Amino acid sequence: MSKLLPALDLDALRSFVAGIESGSFSRAASRLARSTSAVSAQLKKLEMQCDTALVVKQGRHLQLTGQGEILLSYARRMLALNDETLRAIKGELLTGEVRIGLQEDFGESLMPGILGQFKRHYPELRIVARVDRNQALHAALDNQLLDMALIWQSDTQPQSGKSLGDCPLAWIHHPDFDISPLLEKGEPLPLVMFDSPCLMRSRATACLDRAGIPWRVVFVSQSLSGIWAAVQAGLGITVRTQIGMPASLRKLSPLLPAPGSVGISLKLCPTEGTSHTAQLKLAQLIEEALLTELER
Repeated sequence: MSKLLPALDLDALRSFVAGIESGSFSRAASRLARSTSAVSAQLKKLEMQCDTALVVKQGRHLQLTGQGEILLSYARRMLALNDETLRAIKGELLTGEVRIGLQEDFGESLMPGILGQFKRHYPELRIVARVDRNQALHAALDNQLLDMALIWQSDTQPQSGKSLGDCPLAWIHHPDFDISPLLEKGEPLPLVMFDSPCLMRSRATACLDRAGIPWRVVFVSQSLSGIWAAVQAGLGITVRTQIGMPASLRKLSPLLPAPGSVGISLKLCPTEGTSHTAQLKLAQLIEEALLTELER
């Protein structure tokens, strides 16, 4: 008869996964409503059960060991199956859909990981994502075409939704594009922008006007991918956050006045048929992922 292996503690696995996904076990403790010492004790328990180290500290960050990386993959599946089983038994295997709106900035950088986690919690629930400009997302919320949206906080509108913090704005350019000769000669800076109305376009032009620096918009795009393509081609510079910025581009050295920061809000507008539980879970995942991104 083969020897029975010990059963891994699911609560300890949940703390382990939360610690890795949030970047620290202190943040995981807050997320799980436990003390940091309790979460650390669960990690030690897991390492004893697995008879190996699972994480190592590198500066302020956690780094998975090879065995820890293996465990993380299995732990996610085990927790997903556990949660799905309990929801099925309790009749909570939700169906239907949640409609979320967001800008392109978040589409590729944050949402894949968020939606993957959400799908593991609610495998039968359909997610409908709308990627659009800020003004269009506000209109969709007002017309109940969306259940929630991640939006930029406008300078001219009152606070809308829950504030998730401020994201620094930056002048962004291709490393080969040098604006120094233009500034020295007083020639207009070429700008790559969305068409008006656009919060970041207004912020950029107002910033240059206050500094007495001439400018001209040389390229207008309806999509963020078009903005990035034009800047990579060396047509001009733009103002955006660094969320989702292509690796080939860089923040401009401090030759220009700082464009400040932009607030990010998450607005929930539950509509008939929307699962409130699922909506709150998706909101939680978005908030955690965004806060982690802003701390980098």
